[in-house]
Amino acid sequence: MNQSKVIGHLAMLGANVMWGLMSPVAKMVFAGGIVAPVVMVDFRVGTAALLFWLASLFTAREHVPPKDILRLFGAGMLGILLNQGCFIFGVSLTSPGEASLVTTTMPMWVMLLAWVFLREPVTVKKWGGILLGACGAVILILGSGNVGGGDRPALGDFIVLCAQLSYALYLTLYRNFIRKYSLVTLMKWMFLSAAVVAFPGSINSIISTDWHSIAPMEWGGIGYVAVCGTFLAYVCIMIGQKRLRPTLVGMYNYVQPIVATITGISLGLDVFTPLKGLAIILIFSGVWLVTVSKGRENA
Repeated sequence: MNQSKVIGHLAMLGANVMWGLMSPVAKMVFAGGIVAPVVMVDFRVGTAALLFWLASLFTAREHVPPKDILRLFGAGMLGILLNQGCFIFGVSLTSPGEASLVTTTMPMWVMLLAWVFLREPVTVKKWGGILLGACGAVILILGSGNVGGGDRPALGDFIVLCAQLSYALYLTLYRNFIRKYSLVTLMKWMFLSAAVVAFPGSINSIISTDWHSIAPMEWGGIGYVAVCGTFLAYVCIMIGQKRLRPTLVGMYNYVQPIVATITGISLGLDVFTPLKGLAIILIFSGVWLVTVSKGRENA
């Protein structure tokens, strides 16, 4: 495996570790009953947009023609606003465990969409890897305690599923286009597009929020979701997406249930069992099978 692929794998691992921690952290913030999901989405897209535009001041400037700005707008809607918005709203209605379970369907959608739009071969190893990873993730989540239940789990699970579908579309439809520009240029325009669409519809929620009643721990959770779970995670995602096939990028979603389990054990909410050890082996075996499967790299 060459150095570029190694960097891609490390970047995807880092992004999904941060995303794996985001479900319980966001649920902790919502439990306070002060911060609404739509306000959390504003924090995510607004903070990331600001940080990427600040970062662009220290990088080489790239000219982006109007037609590409429109394409970046579409990428921002699928890969950021719909993905992040649906996930945050879904987590607020269901449990972190069920939300993590739904995220394991994303690699299947990516594989099928990559076959439809990119004509990427669907090999036996890919099917086997995805099924192994899915089995491991299901065993891991069903064997864990449900931390922080939801009021409307069925609706929440469906909304989280919509988040996975929107991100799978983004990974496949824009894979070749993102190679045209640098990471910072792509992210600053995509997050700006998401922020411009998100803020007008949430003004009333922002005004009605009792900001003085937000506890320091909740502010810390908001900061983690905005900076680590969004800004840094998307930096890693863009690095990984430029170096790995879409199906393999999607496979790293299976890391998130592992992180959720480790977090539960660390907080005394869960215990490690041989069954969970088997699940982790299945998950990483699935990632390995997809890695070694032959797939056409797009120019």
